[in-house]
Amino acid sequence: MRTVLEPVGSRRRTADNRRRLADVVRETLLNLAAIGGAICILLTLAAVFFHITLIMFKTGSMSPGIPAGSLAIVREVPASEVRTGDVVTVDRPGQLPVTHRVTSSRMVDGATAVLTLKGDANPVEDPAPYAVSKVRTVLYSVPGIAYVVAGASSPWVLGGTTVAVSALVTWALWPRPERAPRARIKARR
Repeated sequence: MRTVLEPVGSRRRTADNRRRLADVVRETLLNLAAIGGAICILLTLAAVFFHITLIMFKTGSMSPGIPAGSLAIVREVPASEVRTGDVVTVDRPGQLPVTHRVTSSRMVDGATAVLTLKGDANPVEDPAPYAVSKVRTVLYSVPGIAYVVAGASSPWVLGGTTVAVSALVTWALWPRPERAPRARIKARR
């Protein structure tokens, strides 16, 4: 039986390669976390300064254009800017907001409009008009993504994400043993 001895330098190179791979993985994950954080900050700033928020569609009243499970980006605007054909969200006292298409709009005074709305999939207009001073207009919608956002908002996912990001930051900032410079290693041989 023959014994093959591995050169010492080979083991050192393997350890260096593993260390480099760990560094690349660590830096990539930290960059992804930083990008995610920057996106969260930008979305928060957009919500505060531009009155842009997200809404989720739970019913199919706006199908086929905006099916149930869609996520929409909406922007708050004065009711005076609303036109027939716009898709708007109006708040209802004591109920969930409704998002339908404007079929008619009539200004009552300089700030208040009376809107008649109808869901694209509904056979008739909503039972009563809405008197509003501001609405949220739909800028863009993405079908099916509301389920992903709702799932990501669950306590289990949020808790798991918090633990994972904390572990990543700890791993990235944990002190690593110092490596001897290559010149000293070669000098010892």
